[in-house]
Amino acid sequence: MIHTRRHTGIAQVRACVYLIGLLLLVANSVFAAELPAGVTLSQSLRQGQLVIGQTTPDARISVDRRNVRVDAQGRFVFGLGRDQTRLSLCVRLANEAKARCAGLPVSTRKYDIERVSGLPQQTVTPDPAAQARIQREAALITAARLHDDARSDFAAGFVRPASGRISGVYGSQRILNGEAKSPHMGLDIAAPSGTLIRAPAPGVVSLVHADMLLTGQTVMLDHGHGVSSVYIHMSRTDVRAGQVLAQGDPIGAIGMTGRASGPHLHWGLNWFAVKLDPALVAP
Repeated sequence: MIHTRRHTGIAQVRACVYLIGLLLLVANSVFAAELPAGVTLSQSLRQGQLVIGQTTPDARISVDRRNVRVDAQGRFVFGLGRDQTRLSLCVRLANEAKARCAGLPVSTRKYDIERVSGLPQQTVTPDPAAQARIQREAALITAARLHDDARSDFAAGFVRPASGRISGVYGSQRILNGEAKSPHMGLDIAAPSGTLIRAPAPGVVSLVHADMLLTGQTVMLDHGHGVSSVYIHMSRTDVRAGQVLAQGDPIGAIGMTGRASGPHLHWGLNWFAVKLDPALVAP
């Protein structure tokens, strides 16, 4: 009797595994069928994802009506926003008279609520002078994110820029000193002040700032094709604007400058103005 039950259980497990595999195969086939011919994507379409695509080097690609670069290996890249639910992807191969487009669904996510207390109140509800300063400094970051260099440093992949406890995640609604604020658009890594920060991918330093009101000591890296990353609240910076970095090169050290209640690194990732989830590129 025990022998029979064991074999029955094994059969049920095998049936479940087969069914799951079949469902995944069908789902992948449907997704592949939705993509225009001549294009493949390395990542699934989910909110906050940096997606690398592959096509022929002479193809023309647009994403949500924005023309994107295609490098000599046929690679292109784009990002999906926190609340994005659909994507328009168009491809025109060299031998085609017109582009073929597809509307693709973007998988949605559930986001946490994070409460942070003990912040300098002026950084939570700034006075007019502080607000003007915040806007000037934000404009510097916005300008750095407009870069569209031909380098494909993003294709080398990303690793975590520092070791430590994950203290804040992408997309979570922030409650700062009891006040509801904008979502948190990056990954926070808590570690002692002075902990080394390294470049998670090759890139060029596009911005170094010694003292921003909200972000403190700030560094930005450009990884090509509109992909950039930002590192804030640092205790020191070890790079200069225009410096070329390899993956693993030192950037600076963790601190708690700017709007911070404790020493940590806020690591942000962007595709132009689209804010992405760093945890999805370096899990």
